[in-house]
Amino acid sequence: MKVIIPKGFTVGAAQDEFTGVTVILSEKGAMGGADCRGGAPGTRETDLLRPEKMMDKVNAVVLSGGSAYGLASMTGVSDWLAANNCGFKSMGKLVPIVTGAVLFDLNQKEIHYPDAKMGFQACENAGKTPFLGQYGAGRGATVGKIRGLRYASKSGVGAYTVKVAGVTVTAIVAVNALGDVFDPEKGVIVAGAKANDGSLLDTEKHIVSGGLMKLFMGTNTTIGCILTDAKLTKPAANKLASASHDGLARAIRPVHTDYDGDTMFCLASGHRPVANIMLLQTAAAYAAERAVVNAVSDSGSLTVIYDETDPETDVWQCD
Repeated sequence: MKVIIPKGFTVGAAQDEFTGVTVILSEKGAMGGADCRGGAPGTRETDLLRPEKMMDKVNAVVLSGGSAYGLASMTGVSDWLAANNCGFKSMGKLVPIVTGAVLFDLNQKEIHYPDAKMGFQACENAGKTPFLGQYGAGRGATVGKIRGLRYASKSGVGAYTVKVAGVTVTAIVAVNALGDVFDPEKGVIVAGAKANDGSLLDTEKHIVSGGLMKLFMGTNTTIGCILTDAKLTKPAANKLASASHDGLARAIRPVHTDYDGDTMFCLASGHRPVANIMLLQTAAAYAAERAVVNAVSDSGSLTVIYDETDPETDVWQCD
């Protein structure tokens, strides 16, 4: 299966034994949007992506482990962009526009988190090293934590591409959910909380039947980004970020809980005209759904291709 990274973007990852960071770079700038629906988010610059705010160029989306500590990795991404002369110019100063979110993977006795050095290294690795599966933000990711980590399943970063009306829509998602991962196409849970005998428990049924739970506030969170080569307005980019949550809801059960900080972004590089935004909303939801499933099952069989074939029209440049 092929994952296509649309023209205008590169993806990099860096990690250690416990945690990691995934960086989606748009050195020339991309229209951005975001939608946070979980109850325990950790984010940077998401307010800037609201439709009524003035900034419309984003240079990077960062998906990081380390919970709130992992926000430090985004400083390293800013440093790399500044060193490569990318960002917003104001009063003679260059300010890279970096947004992102973190997930909770503090699973060891000691605290390990992606720092600025790791964020910088992820940028250096962009387009050169693997980023799917248990790389980058997927390094310490798990799903199905209703009974605690002992009974959870390993997860990672997944991706999926949809081509619609000449436009590429790709979802990249780091899946670290309280709930289970459900494959709607197979009609079965493919990863999640386990019973004592090792079988999958079915978290949703466990909750509604009054089963015992072991909950820790904010110890989860699924984060990701929709990448597209479409030419979108800022409200449209926000609509795609919102639509992608429909895909999360189909593939994660339960989702958007007070114990998750589920946040999705959208970046649009502006290479392709869009005739009907509804087509892209549908594609974003489906791509997000399949990316979640791939994060726990098919990431090793995916081939990543960087799309450099589209004509360079209507593209923003670095200042």
